Order: sequence, then structure tokens, then C-alpha cells
Amino acid sequence: MADPTMMLRRMFAAAIEAAAPARCLPAHLPPPPAGRTIVVGAGKAAAAMAAAVEAHWPAERPLEGLVVTRYGHGVAGCRRIEVVEASHPVPDEAGVRAAARILALVRGLGADDLVLCLMSGGASALLALPAPWIDLADKQAINRALLRSGAGIHEMNCVRKHLSAIKGGRLAAAAAPASVVTLMISDVPGDDASVIGSGPTVPDATTRAEAAAILARYGIAVPRSVAAWLADPAAETPKPGDEVFRNTLAVMIATPMMALLAAAEVARGCGVTPLVLGDAIEGEAAEVGRVLAGMARSCVVHGVPAAPPCVLISGGETNVTVRGRGRGGRNLEFLLGLALALDAQPGIHAIAGDTDGIDGTEANAGAIVTPATLARARGLGLDPRAVLADNDGYTLFAALGDLVVTGPTRTNVNDFRAIMIG
Repeated sequence: MADPTMMLRRMFAAAIEAAAPARCLPAHLPPPPAGRTIVVGAGKAAAAMAAAVEAHWPAERPLEGLVVTRYGHGVAGCRRIEVVEASHPVPDEAGVRAAARILALVRGLGADDLVLCLMSGGASALLALPAPWIDLADKQAINRALLRSGAGIHEMNCVRKHLSAIKGGRLAAAAAPASVVTLMISDVPGDDASVIGSGPTVPDATTRAEAAAILARYGIAVPRSVAAWLADPAAETPKPGDEVFRNTLAVMIATPMMALLAAAEVARGCGVTPLVLGDAIEGEAAEVGRVLAGMARSCVVHGVPAAPPCVLISGGETNVTVRGRGRGGRNLEFLLGLALALDAQPGIHAIAGDTDGIDGTEANAGAIVTPATLARARGLGLDPRAVLADNDGYTLFAALGDLVVTGPTRTNVNDFRAIMIG
């Protein structure tokens, strides 16, 4: 069997490569229309997706547009599609300006025109155009509160859709009667097209009443402007069956499961049995770590659900209820919960990382856990339980030199987790 940490890193790299836009997008491009082609989009993969479109679009056919990506996630070389950068996970003025320009680009098109929309994870924050009566500061405050609340991605995006002038199908409504083809890289459990980027080109089955209930459930202070907007029927999004979606098509070009299966092939090549637990595992990150630690121990003690050497692979998007003041994202929270529950169990190594290359707000994708993690941390004067309570995983794993740093990957198929049992 290969060195466990090296094998885990290879698996993570394979998961990311499986979702690279240059690899997965070209086969899904629609034929050029009789009229204009306007490319719009948003997300951490938007720039790489735009570059793939340009590389494979017929040179003689018209192509123009604008996509917005996260700061530092742009690419060089796009000539016909403009790439701009904005803030994530909390929106900024650059995102507002980009969203307004995108909405203007798709207005006034005809039935012979095509809107090619490129959507990937991160688009909800990057495509930030507040609804009437709501200013950016109010959206930023609600966004920050949701990120700290422990709310799931479906809940957060329900709220975002109903506070937006472009999400929740409103971009498709603006583009009608043009054809709209949306190519999506999924970063959400269940690959729900209406949740990816808060679904600007697809029908929205959620309601403004649900959005208000979510804000109340998590005790989030609601500015008067937001409360007034959610009370107005105009806040409702276009629903399934609405005429504005007559000429729309959404295509999933990369998914978390594709990434997990690519990683599983690496494990098989190393003589290790892969067990894919699922691509939609949610819950409080540290608690998910404790649950998967129990499964890993069962493999050691009982050979169930798989006998060593084996690797437990999973994806999805956990959440973190922030109570401390530390630094770190949900993958480091997961790894600390896992390490504490394993309590230095011999022969178990793990990796967890965000496939976009950024875990939370730090510059790492994730980290590695080994049987020596807890002892090494304590040897440096760090108390792992106190670190977890302070949501400060970055400090611990940085001190150990066990961060996984990829830089921006320019794709995003959610979190990747692998637990190697030797």
C-alpha cells in the first residue's frame, strides 16, 4: 500500500481534476444560434468556464459576455468574454456592479439569441444585486449572520433568492424570449439546480414566507427594509411552470459524485478498497467528524463496513455554528472532531478539503490528520479541544505544517473527505 498521506493527497487532486472546466465543459456546449450569443455567469469556476467556452466556440460565430468570479480566481487569456472579480463569501460593490451589468446584457434579446449561463459554487455571493428597497449593507449583514448561524446551504440560498433582483429565476425572466442554456458545476448536496448559485435561471419552488421563517428560526436581526420587502408579493420568485422558463435548459456538467468516483479509482490503483459513503452528507462539521470516526473504528475492529486496507470517501457541505473567535473553515472543524473521536487510533489517516481550494476564509483547502496529530499539537502547547471550541482549526494545523494548500482550483464540487484505514 502507498504512503497513506501521499495517497490521500493524490485522491484529493483527482477529485479536483475530475471537475476541471477544461475537461468537463466542452462536450456540453450548445450549437451556436442564428442570432447573438451572450455568455454570463458567476462562481469560483466562472473564469475557467468562460475560458473553456472561448477555446471551443467557433471563431467565426459571435460571442460576447461577462462573468464574475472570486478575487484571485480569474484567468488570463479571455478575449471575448470579460472576467471581473468580486468578494466571497460576503458580497461587495464589485459584485453588485457586475450583477447589474449582467442583467442589462440579457435584456432586449430576441428568440434567435442565446444566453449561455455558466454557474458554479460561490455565485450566490458574487452575483449580488439587492432587491428593491434593500441596500448592500443590509444584505451583507444578513449574509454574515447566516454564515455564522449554522444554517444549511438550502436555507441560506432560499433567503438569498428572495432578497435578490437577479437570483431565483429572475435572470431567465429578464432574458426571455431568448433561449437560456445554463451549464452548472454543482457544489450543493443533491445537485439541486435551483440552489446552485441561488438558481438565477431556473424555477424556484421556495417562497418569501419560507425565507422570513428561516431568518426567524436562526434569530437573525431583520432590517425594516428587508421585512417590508419580504411582506410584499413582488418579493416572490418565478415558480415552476412559469412561461419565462419555456426556452430554458439546465445541464449539470460536473458533480460531487464525479469527483468522489475519480478519487475512488486512485484508491483502487493503490490496492485499497474504496467505500463511497455519499456526496450529500450534511450536519455540524465536528459532529460529522465524530460519526465518521465511529465508522472508521468499526472497520478496524469488525471489518465493517469494509475491511482494511480501505478508505471511506464522502462529500457534501457541512456547516459550522460559530461560537469562538478563531480562524478556520468547516473542513478543519471536521478534522478536529474526527481526530478527537479517534483519539490517536493507530493506522487511520484522513484528509478533508474544499475542492475550490479555500476552506472558509483562509488560504488553505483543508488539512491532513494522522494518528500523531493530537500528540504533536499538545507538544506545541495547543489543546485540541479548546482549539475546536474556539473554531480555531487553522492555528492548530498551520502550527503542525499539515495544511493542504492548492491555491484557487477554479472549480467547486463541494467538500471532499477521505479516511484511510490501513
